[in-house]
Amino acid sequence: MKITVKSRNPKSSKFPLTLELPGDASTVKLEDLAKALQAKLPKYYPDRQRLTTEDKKALNLDQTLAQQGLSDGSVVLFKDLGPQIGWRTVFLIEYGGPLLANPIFYYLPKLVYGAEFTHSPMQKAVYAMVMLHFLKRELETIFVHRFSHGTMPFRNVFKNSAHYWFLSGFNLAYWIYGPWFAAGKAAAVRSDVWLYGSIAVWAWAEISNLLNHITLRNLRPAGTRTRAIPYGYGFDLVSCPNYFFETIAWLSVCFLSTSWSAFLFTFVAAAQMYVWAIKKHKAYRREFPQYPKNRRAMFPFLA
Repeated sequence: MKITVKSRNPKSSKFPLTLELPGDASTVKLEDLAKALQAKLPKYYPDRQRLTTEDKKALNLDQTLAQQGLSDGSVVLFKDLGPQIGWRTVFLIEYGGPLLANPIFYYLPKLVYGAEFTHSPMQKAVYAMVMLHFLKRELETIFVHRFSHGTMPFRNVFKNSAHYWFLSGFNLAYWIYGPWFAAGKAAAVRSDVWLYGSIAVWAWAEISNLLNHITLRNLRPAGTRTRAIPYGYGFDLVSCPNYFFETIAWLSVCFLSTSWSAFLFTFVAAAQMYVWAIKKHKAYRREFPQYPKNRRAMFPFLA
């Protein structure tokens, strides 16, 4: 069968292209078309391609052409997404920033603040909480997460990383590990209930977040983009309990440290996660007619 690929950029001299594919529309997947296009134009590997119908409806790589209303002689529109980078690599870069920044401010006070001092129990606890959080995220990226989208535009890695490197890295570390919160300072005094209660809530939230990630991993067989309705711990109340528990973990850091830098990062992170949660919640409801109607997006019983 033959499919004509036209570029959404009218100035492109490489298009239109007519590609011959073995089989018929009921057996040929869009992924086969994407690979055939790459064979003609090696620069455009499948993750760099956005293929749509003439009315700009996005096409699914995992479905056959017939399932998406295409047949012999159909026209598909192509858009170049630009150089791509794997999501796994992106996450490793993002979470690596805080893992590098926090030790600098914690272990080199003479260099950063111009004086040596002893860290308070609060500072020691917050440092451990932040480092363990991002170490957990790195390990989850390597061993747990399965991504529905393999790549993102390379240019976006700098924007995405800035959030973590600056807000939860350099800015958070500078203000929390400074001499104003050192041992003996009134601002650093915390009762045992305050200190250990914050740590306990943080640990519960981090473990809960991990359990949610494992649930999501088990829904998607390796090497697939399969989507299914998640059930179990947290998911009976919200579509994205992993975001909810991560917010709780960071609120524990906020209330233990009382630093505005922790509150700033938590507010920005929670706002972004809420946007993602709304998007995923709507996608679940659109894709699965039987999706539980009593679930909220991120915050139980609220939103």
